[in-house]
Amino acid sequence: MSLLKTKIPKLRIALKAYDASILNTSCQQILQAVEGDSTTKAVGPIPLPTRRRIYCVLRSPHVNKDAREHFEIRTHKRLIDIYQPNDETFLSLRKLDLPAGVDIEIKNQLL
Repeated sequence: MSLLKTKIPKLRIALKAYDASILNTSCQQILQAVEGDSTTKAVGPIPLPTRRRIYCVLRSPHVNKDAREHFEIRTHKRLIDIYQPNDETFLSLRKLDLPAGVDIEIKNQLL
């Protein structure tokens, strides 16, 4: 029985993480899972701009207004496009055990 009822021309996988090294290893795992099939073609990982969120916190809120600390959270993003996926591609992507802390979003895209 086929998992795909209609032919999907492209899958777009968007990955987000706070740690760039974990994100890069998960991208490599996805590419290794996809490259086993001869009909599918993977493009990526395409690095997107890193989002920096900076928070300013007063060290002592009652006394010294000039004493402040700055904290930042960096969100790293990558895109992977998979052209002409088939059933084997979906099964290999489903079997992947990716590290915690990586947010994955998979979209079907029509060309």
